[in-house]
Amino acid sequence: MARLPATTAHLRVLHQSFRDQCLQGEVQAGGFIWEFQWFFDRGELCVEPSLGRALIQDALQRFLVKSDYRLEAGGDYTFTVRARF
Repeated sequence: MARLPATTAHLRVLHQSFRDQCLQGEVQAGGFIWEFQWFFDRGELCVEPSLGRALIQDALQRFLVKSDYRLEAGGDYTFTVRARF
């Protein structure tokens, strides 16, 4: 059986605001770097730049939904994306 493709994504939380209910940071994977804003009160994720965004957006949102209460500003985290890029 063939192994599923996988890429490790590295996430850094740069800013967290409970007043604005927002988490900001950057994520790196497969040579790409994106900045994101996660509005956890409404489940809205903004990822920039658009280049390669489709590769990371769904996996990043799943990770944030699953982990958002454990994430802290200044923290570094990793998660696996089931794709190779």
